[in-house]
Amino acid sequence: MNERKLLTRLARGATANVAFSDLRSLAEGLGFELRRVSGSHHVFTHPDIPQIINLQTVRGQAKPYQIRQLLRLVERYDLRLEDQQ
Repeated sequence: MNERKLLTRLARGATANVAFSDLRSLAEGLGFELRRVSGSHHVFTHPDIPQIINLQTVRGQAKPYQIRQLLRLVERYDLRLEDQQ
């Protein structure tokens, strides 16, 4: 899915039925880097943010509460997709 479309969809509150691969692409597009994987846990860091974010895949889907955590970081730190200014 297009990262801009996904971000718009998530910002409107539609956090159910999101493919984990789409969420991972979105996180990376926002500047997060995958640091490690332990089982289903994918741990991401961002150079400008002190917190880490943990994303999990469950049968190919992202967990809604983790999507909301990512969205809170986007809002708090005014993150933009890398090709946006």
